[in-house]
Amino acid sequence: MPEVGSAEYKELESKPEKAYLKTVNSMLQTLLGVSLIEILSRHASDEVYLGQRDSIKWTSDKDAIERFEKFGKDMYDVESRIIERNKDGNLKNRSGPVNVPYTLLLPSSTEGLTGRGIPNSISI
Repeated sequence: MPEVGSAEYKELESKPEKAYLKTVNSMLQTLLGVSLIEILSRHASDEVYLGQRDSIKWTSDKDAIERFEKFGKDMYDVESRIIERNKDGNLKNRSGPVNVPYTLLLPSSTEGLTGRGIPNSISI
């Protein structure tokens, strides 16, 4: 909010619509921002998700491999539970008013902009 008594405050009082429109980004700035968010949100075709490895040779420690395999199975179970809960009409806010199921914390995804998938690591 502008300071009381300033020129901006006087404009806000006399022409609130004009003062508001000065706070909105230009169409070009908005387009660039949305495009950047979309590009950074896309999953690559070679993306590795939480509970997965791109190589089975990441360690020779049998105990670590067994625990990681159990973790991967747990992630699969979490995904299955989320999908089942999305189907349960008795649970509130599972689909929302536009009937889009909750997918943000589903561990796996496919290539592209999917609204799901937890990457194993993030690099920008």
